[in-house]
Amino acid sequence: LKRVPVHRLSLKDPFFDSLKADYPEFEEWWRKISRQGRWAWVYFKPDGNIGALLIYKEEEEAIDSQPPLPRKWRLKISTLKVDYTGYKLGELFIKIAVSYAVQNDLDEIYFTHFTRQPDPLADLAARYGFEIVAQRRGEDIYLKKLRWDGITKDPLQIARKFYPCFCDDQYVSKFIVPILPIYHDKLFIDYRQRQSSLVEFSDGLIVEGNTIEKVYLCHSKIQSIKPGDILLFYRSHDERKITTIGTVEAAYYDIRNVDIARRIIGKRSVYSPNELRKMLSKPTLIILFKWHFYLKNPISINWLKKHEVLKGPPQTIVPITHQQYLKMKEIGGIDEKFTIDRTQKQSTP
Repeated sequence: LKRVPVHRLSLKDPFFDSLKADYPEFEEWWRKISRQGRWAWVYFKPDGNIGALLIYKEEEEAIDSQPPLPRKWRLKISTLKVDYTGYKLGELFIKIAVSYAVQNDLDEIYFTHFTRQPDPLADLAARYGFEIVAQRRGEDIYLKKLRWDGITKDPLQIARKFYPCFCDDQYVSKFIVPILPIYHDKLFIDYRQRQSSLVEFSDGLIVEGNTIEKVYLCHSKIQSIKPGDILLFYRSHDERKITTIGTVEAAYYDIRNVDIARRIIGKRSVYSPNELRKMLSKPTLIILFKWHFYLKNPISINWLKKHEVLKGPPQTIVPITHQQYLKMKEIGGIDEKFTIDRTQKQSTP
């Protein structure tokens, strides 16, 4: 995956054939943004041709659509196309766009699209809160809000519709989840880069690391984890700190069948086939979760012990109280713009 100037890409690449067919003005537009010095995120296939492309820009203007959309600073996804399937590149591009919007304090992201059935892009966009809000020249306008509407109440739906927002009030359970460094590096591949920039991504294409939706497996006997709950990942052995926050999509208990596990996990596991079979020799808890943020200030084991959150390094999943979480939220630097307390009245932009 590379971030390259648009003018370095060749319109003769077969990747652009469908775009030129759908948009008669595409080549003229491409020459214009090339002159402007625009950049693109590009995945190049092993044969050197383009496999996926993302171009976006900030804009402040009204959208001439039906119904019209008022003038507002938004992130516009100008182009999002994936031909090289099976590697969650579309999800990675959503992740990049959302990260850019967060870093630049933009509350909305949108793109226009000729919706067809079946339509993988429309399905992907819906999973992360994009909704069709208007039409323009035969295209649907898909808009995503990054701020809570004050109406949606279910924690799982809040995390999906207003991602990266998540619900963290007293009615949501919180858990500390230990993870070995080797698996932390695979699952949270951009953790090191994220310490300096929200939009730096690895050149490597590791599916489970580049996705928003991830999988965690363990032999914990806990049975109380449910959709919408909060997971705080503790990197053991080297850093010995809580680094990452996510929300539960689903939890599957006492799984031992390899085929069932593979259907649940898909391509999101950090485990090799042999590691997975070994893991499933005992009843296994499989948690599907959504990654939200890395903590601005990772929380050390010394702080956790001093404030009686933990007695020592966690060896299994540990539930914590809401009051303990609030202390961790403050010290960890979790941005309250993206946390939802349904018991409080919140203004929406």
